[in-house]
Amino acid sequence: MLAKTMWARSLTSEQLTRVEAEMFSRKISSGAFVCHKGDPVTHWIGVHEGLLKMSSVSPEGKTVSFAGMANGGWLGEGSLLKSEPRKYDVVALRDSQLLYMPKATYLWLLDNSIQFNRFLVTQLNERLALFISLVEYDRMLEPDARVARCLAALFNPYLNPGIGRELQISQEEVGNLSGASRQRANQALQVLEKAGLLKVDYGSITILDLDGLRQFHS
Repeated sequence: MLAKTMWARSLTSEQLTRVEAEMFSRKISSGAFVCHKGDPVTHWIGVHEGLLKMSSVSPEGKTVSFAGMANGGWLGEGSLLKSEPRKYDVVALRDSQLLYMPKATYLWLLDNSIQFNRFLVTQLNERLALFISLVEYDRMLEPDARVARCLAALFNPYLNPGIGRELQISQEEVGNLSGASRQRANQALQVLEKAGLLKVDYGSITILDLDGLRQFHS
């Protein structure tokens, strides 16, 4: 399962043996919570197969979607470093198989692997850039462009290295990730398909022009 992870390839055989011995996997059903806002952070969580949504709910009941995580992605590295309660909910948008690294193992790698530290610096930098862009999208872009940028954001080689150009994703999942209704997400996908940026099939989307999605303005 660790074959999809960029950081595992740089570990020594001894380090990898310890990591494999101390990690475990768990299946999460579609719609179930992976973790809740306010939970203590006890593990670093990776997506072996599946699709997750990082979000938060305001006191008024409004859900704000932050990011999607697909095959090969990991979450919670910042919260583990700060030893603070989790600041967001994570929900499985489809049946998913996840990997869990205990906090003690994570901190041990920080103390013993320069390569792992380098990976985390890049990971945190990419995550920061993603969240800055999400604020920009939310404040400046119309729904069609927000859906385009949301899909493009899934194709970050560090945050979701195992993802392919054909996404097994439903229109409802696109809406959940972009903060739009299923109907509005469907309209946006039609606009993007007519623009030649992607192809929509039943239960899947094929990305034809990733740079075009990243730059799309409605």
